[in-house]
Amino acid sequence: MSATFGLLRRQLAGIIGLALVVGMFFAVRLPSASAEERSGLASRYAFEPKGIALPSGAVQQSVRKVNKAYTNIDAWISSVGAGIAMNDLDGDGLANDLCLTDPRTDQTIVTPTPGKGEQRYQPFALDAAPLPISRITAPMGCAPGDFNEDGRMDLLVYYWGRTPILFLARGGALALGNGAFRPVELVPGVGAGEYNGPLWNTNAVAIDDFDGDGHVDIYIGNYFPHSPVLDDTVDGGVEMNDSMSNGINGGEDYIFRWTGGTPGAEPGATFERVDNVVPRIASKGWALGASAADIDGDLLPELYLAHDFGPDRLLYNRSTPGNIEFVLVDGVRSATVPKSKVLGKDSFKGMGADFGDIDGDGLYDLFVSNITTPFGIHESNYAFINTAKNHAEVKTKFSGGDAPFYDRSADLGLAWSGWGWDVKMADFDNGGRLAIAQATGFVRGEVNRWPQLQELATANDTVVHDPDWWPNVRAGDDVGGSQRLHFFVRGEDGRYVNIAPELGLDIPVPTRGLATGDADGDGRLDLAVARQWAEPIFYHNTSPKAGAFLGLRLTHQSADPAGRGSPAVGAQVSVTTPDGRTLVSKVDGGGGHSGKRSNEVHIGLGADVTGPVKVSLCWRDRTGQIRKQDLQLTPGWHDVQLGSQANER
Repeated sequence: MSATFGLLRRQLAGIIGLALVVGMFFAVRLPSASAEERSGLASRYAFEPKGIALPSGAVQQSVRKVNKAYTNIDAWISSVGAGIAMNDLDGDGLANDLCLTDPRTDQTIVTPTPGKGEQRYQPFALDAAPLPISRITAPMGCAPGDFNEDGRMDLLVYYWGRTPILFLARGGALALGNGAFRPVELVPGVGAGEYNGPLWNTNAVAIDDFDGDGHVDIYIGNYFPHSPVLDDTVDGGVEMNDSMSNGINGGEDYIFRWTGGTPGAEPGATFERVDNVVPRIASKGWALGASAADIDGDLLPELYLAHDFGPDRLLYNRSTPGNIEFVLVDGVRSATVPKSKVLGKDSFKGMGADFGDIDGDGLYDLFVSNITTPFGIHESNYAFINTAKNHAEVKTKFSGGDAPFYDRSADLGLAWSGWGWDVKMADFDNGGRLAIAQATGFVRGEVNRWPQLQELATANDTVVHDPDWWPNVRAGDDVGGSQRLHFFVRGEDGRYVNIAPELGLDIPVPTRGLATGDADGDGRLDLAVARQWAEPIFYHNTSPKAGAFLGLRLTHQSADPAGRGSPAVGAQVSVTTPDGRTLVSKVDGGGGHSGKRSNEVHIGLGADVTGPVKVSLCWRDRTGQIRKQDLQLTPGWHDVQLGSQANER
């Protein structure tokens, strides 16, 4: 008996500790939705999966050729590059065209959305000739925009191994095809023949009017330092992050300010690189995503940078026309909030970001994807809720260097999903509340490499910058390779529930880029998904109980009368419903990880709205002057041209 008592006494501390752990688990364990609740939530949504037509004949690969220094982590280096965008590229008034980057062929492909009108043209790969593309160049994403302001949609393609290229739509082109676009360098000075320009490695792009002059500008975020990442004939000249939690040795970021554009059969567009705009501590982060939104109501968009291996950054916009100026603002830490959950001071692996009004108070909130895999790397996503009362309070906080955002991901049921990537918030059932689609998954194979990755995550910062110290992640290895697309919707208790399994969206394939748009004009947003090393897929929205919606195609007058009008990027929309709700959205120029939503504004109104609603528009005209106007609009699609006044067409 005494021996038993002695053993218990010696183990008492451990027993008490275990009891506390178990007790705390049950005390803080978050409630989960019942099968009945999940079924009820899922009944509002439905998606029909459809294959996307691709050009044939290209040689396919399953892993990239990489710098010899990266040989043992070639699958890791090969884990990005699948991107997708939805937009109206042929001018038929519908967001029924896709631009996607496919790492299997290293092509940038334009193709119609499947379904109605899919025979309008044959899918084709963009050809950059006569601009040089070397064998160590790979496209990472495609961002639509009217970069020469002629009313036709152009394409910005960004790469590893070179600077971005603008594919400008030619005036007079009769149909979509490779000949309908003229390739133009974003960065001038690259000669013909073999590419001899800087070796940028771009993974993040955001397009908005950053200086408030009435014209779109471009943020370019580079991941790796400028180096020959994909040159398999070279051994060295590359590096990895200098820290797993505070890495600031990534590729330099840049802002390009619009300076001019010309229409016609040989269109042109010029952008001036503006240096020293992004503070160096933010510019040298490992950028995987970026998102822009006017948070404080002055029609100057703030810019959020999602950084791998270190703090994400929020840039407060203090620009004036012709002069771009950003300053860093950070969240405020308290005794109950760990640093890793504070905006701008975090140590999680930011992969993608999107702005939207999560809590329905008329102010923009922010969702950020991180790595959240149990028994892997268990960080959390961020649901940064804007706690300010109004725009004036946001501006006051920003002016003092503070960002009034607090993470509520755990409370909202949004904290954990998997190895997160792109995210898009949208109202897919027109119920007046945002759902959240999130891409997840990393490297698919047969050999589980999570244990080795866990060791790396706790390694000393003095060694992680050297690829030789990294664990092998090669073809056949698996890190989160069976993770699935997530689709979070809000329950009656205010918490979000992932109903992807109920909707048939949870295919065990790593996903990367997400794009949304209404391809057939029925008022229900569709979803296009880029998969890493697998075929992309299109989800046609067939939700049976969709409510009313307001759809706005907001445009500036174009330089070419034959153009449809240039998207009024950055224009803000506020809708007041008969029951007093305020719903906000904007003309998104394009942001996220590798997916870009269409430029149209789409706002779900709910099932009870049948008559006109008050719509408040706020925009900058082409001179940079701020304009405001209220309209009464009925549910449905509307084309509105914004000049000195808003005129429905």
